[in-house]
Amino acid sequence: MPNASARPKNGRRSRRRRREDPARNELVSSSLESAQQCLFNQDYGTAFVHYLLVLNLAPMFKDFAKDSFRFTLFKWTEELDSVGRIQDLFDCYEQALELFPADEVILNSMGEHLFRMGFRDEAAGHFHKALKLRPDYPEARENFYRVANWLVERWHFLMLNDHGRNRKYQQAIQKAVQSGCNTVLDIGTGTGILGVSLVVTETVDAGLFGEGIIESLIHAWHHLLLPPQRGENEFQEQSATGRVIPAGATVFGMAVESAEIRRHHSLSMSAAGELHSPVSCSSEPDDSMEPYTTERLSRLPGGYKSLTEPFTALDIDFNNVQELEGLSSREVRRIHLPVTQEGELDALAVWFQLHLDEESSLSTGPQEDTCWEQAIYPVHSTKAFFLKPRDELIVEVSCRDAYLRLCSVAVLRDGREIRLDKRLDSQHCENPVSNPNPEAELCSALACLKTDQNQTKDYSMLECSEMALLNNHDYHKSFCSALTKLISQLKVKWQNQERRSGDQLDCSDLFYVLDVSEGFSLLSLIAASRGHVKAYSSVEKKKQQEVLKRLARSNNIPEDHLEFWLNHVEDEQGMLQRPSREKLWSAIILDCVETCGLIRQKLMEKASLARCLLEEGGSIFPAKIVVHGMLVESDTLLLESAVQGQEPTLGFNIAPFINQFTVPVHVFLDFSTLECRHLSESAELFVLDLMNATANYTDREVKVRATSGGRITAIPFWYHIYLDQDISVSTFSQNSHWKQAAVVLQQPLEVQAGDWVCLTVKLHKSTISMTAHVANAPRPMEQ
Repeated sequence: MPNASARPKNGRRSRRRRREDPARNELVSSSLESAQQCLFNQDYGTAFVHYLLVLNLAPMFKDFAKDSFRFTLFKWTEELDSVGRIQDLFDCYEQALELFPADEVILNSMGEHLFRMGFRDEAAGHFHKALKLRPDYPEARENFYRVANWLVERWHFLMLNDHGRNRKYQQAIQKAVQSGCNTVLDIGTGTGILGVSLVVTETVDAGLFGEGIIESLIHAWHHLLLPPQRGENEFQEQSATGRVIPAGATVFGMAVESAEIRRHHSLSMSAAGELHSPVSCSSEPDDSMEPYTTERLSRLPGGYKSLTEPFTALDIDFNNVQELEGLSSREVRRIHLPVTQEGELDALAVWFQLHLDEESSLSTGPQEDTCWEQAIYPVHSTKAFFLKPRDELIVEVSCRDAYLRLCSVAVLRDGREIRLDKRLDSQHCENPVSNPNPEAELCSALACLKTDQNQTKDYSMLECSEMALLNNHDYHKSFCSALTKLISQLKVKWQNQERRSGDQLDCSDLFYVLDVSEGFSLLSLIAASRGHVKAYSSVEKKKQQEVLKRLARSNNIPEDHLEFWLNHVEDEQGMLQRPSREKLWSAIILDCVETCGLIRQKLMEKASLARCLLEEGGSIFPAKIVVHGMLVESDTLLLESAVQGQEPTLGFNIAPFINQFTVPVHVFLDFSTLECRHLSESAELFVLDLMNATANYTDREVKVRATSGGRITAIPFWYHIYLDQDISVSTFSQNSHWKQAAVVLQQPLEVQAGDWVCLTVKLHKSTISMTAHVANAPRPMEQ
């Protein structure tokens, strides 16, 4: 028997050569040719199937066909997405990743689809894999930052950096453990399997109960905690019984006037019916509405005025299970609040004090330096309601569905009760609300006379940002002026063409205007009101379309001069197209800036397509966007962007883990109220020209001179939006519905007054990034 371990003379194991399979080779060749032909014919689904067959049968073609396969995958999944075949879409991506498991482009693209459909955890995983494969991949990095903003909201960093809060919780826990509690469960960070003697929780939001603390504690008292002994109160030593930290809470509130709150929740547009934000409170639960929103009153643009003294709305004992279980069945409580200052009633502001134990407490009040915001219960009103001293505001407090609900229901004035939700009815017209503006009071009286008692109440719900947009009167006036100027110029051009050609101008010809703004927009209505204009709106919701139609009728705009473009196209891919074969758009309105302060994704691609669809002399609105910024020193932005060291977190090394979700751009920023030191004047950083592609660039270096010495920690930026070359609006103006954003530097930059700071500003797929270094100093790594 020959030696089984013997080797050939050349020292290598013998290998049998695979025999060629002519039929297999023929199938691969024909399928590859068919895939390429289908791709040429834009039959992406069939091309994808052919490519799958080729690459599974002949993996040696992977490098050769990778780019074509990617392109086919992306085009085919776009088609599947447009017709709602979501499962088929993800099946295609899974098949593609079986062939190319380490392809960062495919991983990133699948993550984008997951993110758009709300699967943020899964999207983050795909973006993270793509970045591990290629750390310098800009699309994956920007997508990871975007999803990180959703997964880890900025208040997590503030909470971990709140040294006072963390220290007080630590002291209360240590005291409880020393008194005999030897098993501790933290509700809100995990699950409890065995019964514990101490529950620690902070499942509270700005409105105290919004994160389900009542339900959690009721469950804990029945299944996890040792039962309390009779006669014990919330602050008594309970070494042999269960207890909760915090032991209880007291809720406070006050009535406030605030123009900033008002413009996000109220709108004077009676012809459109009732328009309001999705934040509205009543004693009866309504699943379609949120009972409150949140604001940090100390950083509210324009500030606020207190109309009443703070009042106690509710006390709750978390160590009394009977009280917790009876909370939802409590009777609605009526509180009479004396009005201390004259002003317009806009909201009730609410905060609370957490009683950790008998010695220690935390307050979320507006004057406290804390990570919490305050709860805001807005007053919805089509007409202003002015309170004056000696009035009594009547507030109802309830917890019907374990949500804290505070509702301003009436005002007691001169012995008579004025209902806030019915004061415009005819039965109340003899007792109009006092208004310091005589013209407004006259209008209020006329409104009472015109009220139709048989009219069905009609309303439409808009997002808070959309309400603020509608209240941005400067923006609408500027657009009206710019569009009027454009139409005048086009009319002159038509008349000149008529003179040169000798043909009579066809009076039936209209100027076509397309508004593709996100969400609800009045711009198409403004365009239709200019005369000789046919405007198309991209508003999609039927209820909102009805609002625009009612406004058009009340302003005598012909019904056929306003149409809804999505009713004419099969899908959003066809949004930007010609209104008819022989006519081009006179103007296309693009929504360029997100409310959060960032440039909208794919803006430049949309602008490029829009330019091709304009008639000669037509325009995109806006025509140009100029980015402005400033050097600042702000510890607040640092605290909201990343965990700073170990001291705030009581010595625990949390930063390396949570800071993986740090993002370089801070959004939804109110720069006017941000705690910061200005280290420079504002400077022009970048220009996006939507009408002239040759004027654009992808990066630019700007020198900014430091006017004061300090540490540059961030570069806030905002936009001047030029509707044409002369008319512009700023996203930094006081009545702007837009917020600002800021690049937060990973390492603060020390400067002296007079130093020149070089900023390298880059634009990649509508995302702006910046790096900074002092002139003649080494360049830092890109943020």
